[in-house]
Amino acid sequence: MRRAFYEEDHEVFRYAVREFVAREVVPHQLGWEDAGRVDPALWPAAGRQGLLGLAVPERYGGGGTGDYRFRCVFMEELARVGAASVNSQVSLVDDLVLPYLLDLGTGEQRERWLPGLCGGALTPALAITEPGAGSDLRGIATTARRDGDHWLLNGGKTFITNGGHADVLVVVARADPEGGGRGFSLFLVERGSPGFTAGRDLDKLGQRGENVAELFFDDVWLPAGALLGTEGEGLRHLREHLPTERMSIAVYALAAAEAALGWTLDYVRQRGAFGQRIADFQNTRFELAEMRTELDVTRSFVHDAVLALNAGDLSATDAAKAKWWTTELQQRVVSRCLQLHGGYGYMREYPIARAFVDARVQTIYGGTTEIMKDLIGRDLVRE
Repeated sequence: MRRAFYEEDHEVFRYAVREFVAREVVPHQLGWEDAGRVDPALWPAAGRQGLLGLAVPERYGGGGTGDYRFRCVFMEELARVGAASVNSQVSLVDDLVLPYLLDLGTGEQRERWLPGLCGGALTPALAITEPGAGSDLRGIATTARRDGDHWLLNGGKTFITNGGHADVLVVVARADPEGGGRGFSLFLVERGSPGFTAGRDLDKLGQRGENVAELFFDDVWLPAGALLGTEGEGLRHLREHLPTERMSIAVYALAAAEAALGWTLDYVRQRGAFGQRIADFQNTRFELAEMRTELDVTRSFVHDAVLALNAGDLSATDAAKAKWWTTELQQRVVSRCLQLHGGYGYMREYPIARAFVDARVQTIYGGTTEIMKDLIGRDLVRE
């Protein structure tokens, strides 16, 4: 009953991505997790392959296509081998930082940053979360104060992917203490700016190949040209771009759950107990049937949402539905699949064990499940 979602061009792209992942990612994954960081050499290799900046115009070194299905292909191929840490960093480039520069950047900002980001020569970060402000964007306390024709940035951020080594960061700050929701602005901050320091790398439960750090800003001098977008419209800019971020999480959640089921099918067909295959127990077949059905039903909604994103009419509410449902489904599927692996599911040499811890953050970042439900609920009762 699967309707065609991908076209021939997508499958040609998949072939190239699969070959790249097999060559450049799979042999190194465990080493990157042990080191706490993906080898920086991966990003120029991805850039040369044309895998970064898919939606960026070709004049800046990007792929020149706004068809999000190509991003879906990349996420599916990374999920197939359990490369959650790599996926989170690719998504940071293509789904989080580049859209802000494309939609809000000046000509000078685009010329300066887009080619390096698309080529993998530069590393970006998106600095929103603070010790006292996660899903609650209005709780952001970092400030940007005008001082003549420039700005002084003060405050701190936490849980920032690539924070310890990013070349350019999109930072959200409160620029007008009396402005309420219209008091926030976005700024581009360069590595090495006086007063800007990265704190310790944070020791995470999962996605251990993804560097996450604390950041500190102490009177960081920012030129007028560091402002990204419209002054005072920072929260609006964030909300306009959150649907893409949430869809990226949803697509990967579905792909990761599909991968977990695939590994489990292979395992239960081969593993025996009490004189028969694990696959031959009725309970196993019931578990597999339930997971397969939930994934098939979910795929239809996610694919519709991706096509709506392509068309430019994906609502924030539908993105929230996709985000919370797929990530919670991912938790259920991965947990059940680990159980079917028995004791081997607890061994890190099996991808299901790593997928179990990698999946846990999916219901938290990009807006928690509870925030997603509240957003949907408020939309339902709004007159």
